[in-house]
Amino acid sequence: MNCLFLLKSKKPEPRNQQKDRRKAQNSAPGQRNKSETPSFNLHRPRSLPSGRSIRNLDREREQSLRVFTYEELSEATCGFSRRLKIGHGGFGNVYKGKIPTTRDSDPPLVVAIKKLNPQGLQGHKQWLAEVEFLGVVNHQNVVKLLGYCSEDGENGMERLLVYEYMSNRSLEEHLFTRGARTLPWKQRLEIMLGAAEGLAYLHEVKVIYRDFKSSNVLLDDEFCPKLSDFGLAREGPQGDNTHVTTAKVGTEGYAAPEYVQTGHLRLKSDVYSFGVVLYEIISGRRTIERNKPPAERRLLEWVKEYPPDSRRFSMIVDPRLRNNYPSAGTRSLAKLADLCLKKNDKERPTMEIVVERLKKIIEECDSGDSYIAASKESSQVRCNSRAAGPVEGSLRGGVSVRE
Repeated sequence: MNCLFLLKSKKPEPRNQQKDRRKAQNSAPGQRNKSETPSFNLHRPRSLPSGRSIRNLDREREQSLRVFTYEELSEATCGFSRRLKIGHGGFGNVYKGKIPTTRDSDPPLVVAIKKLNPQGLQGHKQWLAEVEFLGVVNHQNVVKLLGYCSEDGENGMERLLVYEYMSNRSLEEHLFTRGARTLPWKQRLEIMLGAAEGLAYLHEVKVIYRDFKSSNVLLDDEFCPKLSDFGLAREGPQGDNTHVTTAKVGTEGYAAPEYVQTGHLRLKSDVYSFGVVLYEIISGRRTIERNKPPAERRLLEWVKEYPPDSRRFSMIVDPRLRNNYPSAGTRSLAKLADLCLKKNDKERPTMEIVVERLKKIIEECDSGDSYIAASKESSQVRCNSRAAGPVEGSLRGGVSVRE
């Protein structure tokens, strides 16, 4: 890609020279000869006509990325102050910052700044992948990359990424953090619908996300979900190829079995990961719970004991919902999750089909009678569990806390 080639070929300048050129460095690597001032209010289409790929988008992109100096981003975060740290991962730390806008009359733009840890698990290749993909894709359910920094510093190469700020953090935090507000059932569905639309868009332009999980689904002021962290993303198979062969990376518990076993990566690998997160929002449990009894530690193994059509299915539903969920709709969502989790990837639905199924489940969710039925059903199951003794009753789902 042009973006990737230019990033690799451009030699970093010393910091004092970059400071002199700050005003000139306000566009993407492939567009630095343009004089237009970058805008942070770009048109964001929901999807693209079929047939386009990530390479087409690279040639046709309208979005430009701003090139920041290290000094600018240090000032934006008060010297990368610990009090402004809002997250961390294999890449490094993420900070909340404020970037001056192009017009003095406008308030500063609040952003999230990810700073590469040179000793971290991820490195330059993942940094490039983020710039390569997020600098091109454009969808309301994909986090927006505003710019980047690659500069030679005192401690080596400084690599940073600047994103739009997502005030409500991640889906993971709302599902699993003690003291967090319980997400209502319908809001969980709407978040997953937005995430599904983001994945469907990526698949439309032949991008395999490869790291779909609840911690990578970020939420803005209005709880609109946006996919983040594209360091592991890959271009999908081209031509007659059915898969991409790549190193096995990702997060334990979310990766599709065919990818784990063979390293063959397909679009349907993302569908499997989506199915895992569907069971996370149903149960309120992480995919792996190391502090649970052995039979309950792996979410997908545990839920197999409570199939959607069984009378005991409500035993796996998040107790924090307090029975305020539609019985039929919850079962339908579990059945959709089971389809996404098919061992044979050819039997899994496309993300376009998943989107349509979720829309239908949300429409059916508005029936008040379903909530009443769920409450009665759950009460009956609890009574049966108490009668059955402590062993069966101990299988009731609980709320996990961050390890």
